[in-house]
Amino acid sequence: MAVDLSALAFAIVDIVGVIGILVWHVQGKDRPTARLIVQILFFAAMTATFLSQGIVPFRVTTGELEGLTAYLGKSARVLWWVHLAWATIGFVRLYIALDRRPQEARLIQDLIVAGVYLGGALSIIGFVFGAPIGTLVATSGVVAIILGLALQNTLGDLFSGVALTLGRPFTIGDWIQLGDGTEGRVIQNNWRSTQILTPAHNVVVLPNSALAKLSLTNLTRPDESHLVVLAIRIATDRQPSAIEAILVSALEDCRFIVQEPKPVVAFKGIDAIAIDVELLFRVTSPANRVPARNEIIDVVSQQCATQGLGFAMPAQAYLVVPSLGDKMEKSGSVGGLPCAL
Repeated sequence: MAVDLSALAFAIVDIVGVIGILVWHVQGKDRPTARLIVQILFFAAMTATFLSQGIVPFRVTTGELEGLTAYLGKSARVLWWVHLAWATIGFVRLYIALDRRPQEARLIQDLIVAGVYLGGALSIIGFVFGAPIGTLVATSGVVAIILGLALQNTLGDLFSGVALTLGRPFTIGDWIQLGDGTEGRVIQNNWRSTQILTPAHNVVVLPNSALAKLSLTNLTRPDESHLVVLAIRIATDRQPSAIEAILVSALEDCRFIVQEPKPVVAFKGIDAIAIDVELLFRVTSPANRVPARNEIIDVVSQQCATQGLGFAMPAQAYLVVPSLGDKMEKSGSVGGLPCAL
């Protein structure tokens, strides 16, 4: 008679467990609190059913090892462990959070969830099916070594993803520049890879292990404004102060650059032919560098033409001939004058 009552209790637990799984899926992920409450209620009902018949959920007794009772008992205990794991995971997802650090909180949650699933699987194998857990763990260690060697690159990407998550060198939406020249906005980041949208509107997928080895410049921090340097050469037919005033006036007329802090005209050098000038200005975003540079070149060209300033050729385009008698194969100039090659 006791066996029949046990079989009835196991059948009730099986029915309650299956209904709990269906309700758990119907609740959806957008209602975590209600989902956790329902999960706890179903788990409590299953536990109460076990205890009402004096059955220990995590221990198999001798009387359950034969016939239908054995199958019902195993399935009931498997469902009990599954609901326990899901209730624990629901609690972890809902209450383990770090203020202003969502990535770290997500990482901690995922690690705990993985531990819960692993513990639940070992508990089912050991307490429900009676397998020797010690031997299983020892065997799984050898299997883990084999899998680690076979999945070396994948595991490298995984641990590099963990390091990037903890270090937080960038977040989704940041504009970054890598040491290999890759540049763009981060659109997705997971444990396996990082996706970057380049200015050419292509998506570059970088394994985290490769990304962790590259030097990285975050152009979004502390803000997204970006410094641009444009080098020009002005002929030395005006005083440097007059040239500076003309170029500053041209920069103030540009719409694509940031006027605070103000753009700067920096003299880098001077020779008998030209003055080397660098125009330093900021743009609101790295994506605005091309239109800002185009506008600067157009405005400066117009302003120089209006004010009578001439552009000089690059220094590498001139050759000084030391004497009149030398043979000149690449130049037609004479007597130490600069000649364009």
